[in-house]
Amino acid sequence: MAMHSNWNPWHGCIKCSEGCQYCYVYYLDRMRGKSGADVYKTKTGFKYPLSRDRSRNYKIQSGEMISVCMTSDFFLEEADEWRKDAWDIIHTRSDVIFLLLTKRPERIEKCLPKNWGEGWENVFLNVTCENQNRADERVPILLELPFKHKGLHCAPLLGPISIGDYLDSGQIEQVACGGENYGGSRPCDFEWVKSLREECKSRNITFCFMETGSSFIKDGKTYRIRNKQLQNTQAVQSNMTFQGKPMHFELKDEFGNPIPKEKLYVPHYARKCDECSFRILCNGCFNCGACEGWS
Repeated sequence: MAMHSNWNPWHGCIKCSEGCQYCYVYYLDRMRGKSGADVYKTKTGFKYPLSRDRSRNYKIQSGEMISVCMTSDFFLEEADEWRKDAWDIIHTRSDVIFLLLTKRPERIEKCLPKNWGEGWENVFLNVTCENQNRADERVPILLELPFKHKGLHCAPLLGPISIGDYLDSGQIEQVACGGENYGGSRPCDFEWVKSLREECKSRNITFCFMETGSSFIKDGKTYRIRNKQLQNTQAVQSNMTFQGKPMHFELKDEFGNPIPKEKLYVPHYARKCDECSFRILCNGCFNCGACEGWS
């Protein structure tokens, strides 16, 4: 997804589970001579959702979905002092959808703002479940939390996972999965992907197979796929992604009034987007050229 779709109010994270072993943040920071464990508030990016163009219009349009803390964790303890200001920004932009992804659902309840109530309509909470143990640990917590929209992120997928009982709660609206990269080569088995998909499809829940990872098992044979674009292409060609019941976010303007559908952002997709496994999760194409240089 294009950087336009990401908001990183702070950067850096502390590893906390099996899925963190080959963290891409640590990998990319190491290439720059930095440490992914250094947590800091971003200077120019913190107020990104409030940025405007020369005509004083918000750069992020009403109805867009923005992924938050893709280089950290929104509920990281080290970021507690900055989170209130981040919540204020999310509340101000009640016309934008904010996707939060975390491995720390046990911290969420005490990190919610005072005016949270039963949840804000413009927040989509996703919990990472890289294996069955983490699913059984984190999903029950997720189901008890007061959020209007919830999803699961099974990546890197490190083993077979069954989440049918959790999906039966009717609270999970989307599930995504993918293999491991960035120095890691723990295998992702296609049978695990197919099983997850079937559990979602049988309940009409959207499922996205994002990428194979660098080590992919199919029909008992292990394939080494180092090229990220090829991993993406193989995921598309597997036809595993399934569009289930569409999510509906009741977004509001600055005065608290519902925004008519015709005034919401409509994603633009280029021809090449038809061959991208992330399309079903994407905010649309901004012609940034990022996907041209995948390797």
